[in-house]
Amino acid sequence: MHLLTFLPWAAANAAFAASYAIVVERYRSAWASLHEWEAAPHISPSVKISVIIPCRNEAARLPALLASISRQSYPASNFEVILLDDGSEDGGFLLAQKFSKTHAHFRAARLDECQFNGDIFTEKNEIKAAPRSGKKAAIEAGVELASGELIVCTDADCEVPTDWLLLLAAFYEAKKPKFIAAPVNFHREVGSLQRFQSLDFLGMMGVTGAGFQAGTGLLCNGANLAYPKAVFKEVGGFAGIDGMASGDDMLLLHKVAKRYPGQVFYLKNKSATVLTEAQPDLPSFASQRLRWASKSRSYTDWQVTMRLGVVYFLSTAILLNLVFACAISWPFAVLALGLFLVKTVVDFRFLGGMAKYFGREDLMRGYLLSQLYHIAYIVAIGTAANLVRRYHWKGRNVR
Repeated sequence: MHLLTFLPWAAANAAFAASYAIVVERYRSAWASLHEWEAAPHISPSVKISVIIPCRNEAARLPALLASISRQSYPASNFEVILLDDGSEDGGFLLAQKFSKTHAHFRAARLDECQFNGDIFTEKNEIKAAPRSGKKAAIEAGVELASGELIVCTDADCEVPTDWLLLLAAFYEAKKPKFIAAPVNFHREVGSLQRFQSLDFLGMMGVTGAGFQAGTGLLCNGANLAYPKAVFKEVGGFAGIDGMASGDDMLLLHKVAKRYPGQVFYLKNKSATVLTEAQPDLPSFASQRLRWASKSRSYTDWQVTMRLGVVYFLSTAILLNLVFACAISWPFAVLALGLFLVKTVVDFRFLGGMAKYFGREDLMRGYLLSQLYHIAYIVAIGTAANLVRRYHWKGRNVR
C-alpha cells in the first residue's frame, strides 16, 4: 500500500466522521431546544376533527386501534372517524363495519366504491400511480367525505393515547398551523431486531422534531399528523407527488411548507405519541424501509438529501475499510475502528437523550448491537433504494 494512496483516503474518512458528528450534534441540540408543548389547564377546544384511517389487511391490529379511539377524552360530538378500506383480503372491513354499528361517529367505506370527481375508482393488483391508488387514494377519499375542519391521519396498525385528539385540537386552536406532525414510537418489541427498530425510530423522531425547530430538513410520519381540510385543498392534495405509492406524509408536508413557510409545526408532547409495532422479521423490515426510502428521490429539500447522504457515506466507509483491511492492509482496520467509535459516541449522546425523553431507557441496553444493525441497514437499504423501483407491500407490488 502506497502512503500517497492511503493518506487522501484517510483524510476523506476524517471528513466523513466530522460531517456526521456535526449533523447528529445539531439534531441533538435542536431537539433539546424544541419547546415541549402542553395544553393549558382546563382547556376545552371545540374544533371539529375528521380522523382518516387508510386500511389494508390489518384485521389483526385494527381492533386495538378502534378501541383506543373509542377511549378518547375529546368529546365524541367533536370528531368523526372515517376508515377507508383498500381492498382488504383478511376480513378487516367487516370488523370496521361491525364497529360502526355501535359508534355513531364512525364510518367505514370501501375505497373502490368511492367517487372521484364523478369517476369510480377500482383498485387492481398493482399500484401504477396514485392519485387513484393505495394509501393516497384512501386519504383523498377520506378528505372528500370529511365534515371536520381539521383532518387527522393515522394508520390501521396503530394505537392512540387517550388525550391524542384533545392535544391535537388544543395545539391547532392555539397555533393555527397549516400542518402538524406529532410523535410515533414502536412498542411491544420481541427480539434484538425489533428493539433495534424501536431505538432507530426514536432517533427518527428526534430528527423530525429537530427539523421543525431548525425550520429545514422537514420530516414526518403518516401515523400521526394533521392539517386543515382547506389547506389540503389549497395545495392540490397529492397532485404532483402522485408518482409513487409512498409519500402521503413527507411529500405533502413539503408542499404545505413551501406554500406556508413558518406555519408548519411539530407537537412535542409524550402524551400525543401514537404507538405501533416494529416489523417482525428481516424481509418485512427491508420491505418497509425500501418503501420509505423510495420517496427520497422526490425530496425537494436538499438539506434532507445531504444529511441522508452523510449517514450513508459514513456507514459505507466503515464497511469499505473492513474490506480493504482484509484485501490490502491492516491500517484500513484502524480507519474502520475510528469511524465506528465516532459514530457510536455521537449516536449515544443523541439516542440516549431520546430514549430518556420517551421513557425507553431499556432500549439502550442493546445499543452496541443496534449500531451494527444500523450500519448494515443503512448501506443495504440506501444502495437498494437507488436500484430497486418496485417492492412488495401488503400483498401488492408497488413502486
